Amino acid sequence: MVETTSFLLDLEETVAKGNPESCLRAMWHATDLLIAGTYSEDQIWTFGEIIGRLAQEIETTSRARLAGKLASSNNAPYKLTSQLATDDCIDVAWPILKQSQRLDSETLIACARNKSQQHLLAISQRQSVPEAVTDVLVVRGGNEVVNSVAANNGASFSNSGFLHLVRRSEGDSILAESVGLRKDIPRHIFHQLIAKASAEVRQKLERERPDIGPQIHRVVVDVTGAVHARFGPASKDYFIAKRTVAKLHERGELTEDKVFEFAHSLKFNETAVALSLLCPLPVDVVERALIERDREPALILAKSLNYCWPTTMALLFLGAPNYRITAGELERLKLDFHRLDVKACRGVIAVYRSRRDEVGSGPFLRPRNAV
Repeated sequence: MVETTSFLLDLEETVAKGNPESCLRAMWHATDLLIAGTYSEDQIWTFGEIIGRLAQEIETTSRARLAGKLASSNNAPYKLTSQLATDDCIDVAWPILKQSQRLDSETLIACARNKSQQHLLAISQRQSVPEAVTDVLVVRGGNEVVNSVAANNGASFSNSGFLHLVRRSEGDSILAESVGLRKDIPRHIFHQLIAKASAEVRQKLERERPDIGPQIHRVVVDVTGAVHARFGPASKDYFIAKRTVAKLHERGELTEDKVFEFAHSLKFNETAVALSLLCPLPVDVVERALIERDREPALILAKSLNYCWPTTMALLFLGAPNYRITAGELERLKLDFHRLDVKACRGVIAVYRSRRDEVGSGPFLRPRNAV
């Protein structure tokens, strides 16, 4: 501790009195000592302040070298690391953005929002990339960035992020394949991906993931409705949701308020399982009804359960692309919902269940006299 303090005081004097050459030598010496040693966060901060001052006037090549040294060090000072990460020169920023574990999410998000595509590409290759960062990458990133982060198993995506990936994968078979191979993709979004994917992409996914082959075959990929919607590989989250909701149902606690809570919190799995138990309908039918472009099936489900408009509205937003509905469309849906008759909607679902049992999967029925 005493030796370190003395050394840091000597560095301070070098900064104050030294010439450029001696300052540069002192900076490299301090950097090597910092990387090799064991220090408290206070000492690391002091190192960072001094090295940062010594590095202010060095050329780009030396800054890039400094960034390379600090990128893999657990002793890298936070402030200095952030400064190097936000450097406009990609040679300086790249190693820090790609490797450093001393960068906080705020700095990564700021870089993702404001820096070059090469900065974004470096971030996309990090060992782990949190949802808040990928949310920016999938919107602002170019094709190379988006393909890179989609193929990164250490990246995490929100539902919104996955929806952006699916949208951007249209016409991009490489991206569609990367997204389809992700084991964390929600089932309802997997459906949207497969429904839009080319036959070549589906075949590649079947070869790479034999376990999802049968699932792919059951997804609706033609607009004729000959094969009913089935969803992609059931994730761990889905099975957890299924168990949780089933227990609520057994205890008599699966109320409209609980369904509203699930939908309002954008918990698709929990909402779909809940509705399938309450209607009752197979969960794949409910999932398809929730995300149909024609929102009438979702209205029928809600009205059959005699739900109020706020709950129905939460269901509609949950299944809407990017969770958005225009004000005009929402008003139209509200009028349609209030015109529906509870008894008629229950009859529609009962008829659907009987026909499904007789002939197998088919398109969701529409009410002919539900008003």
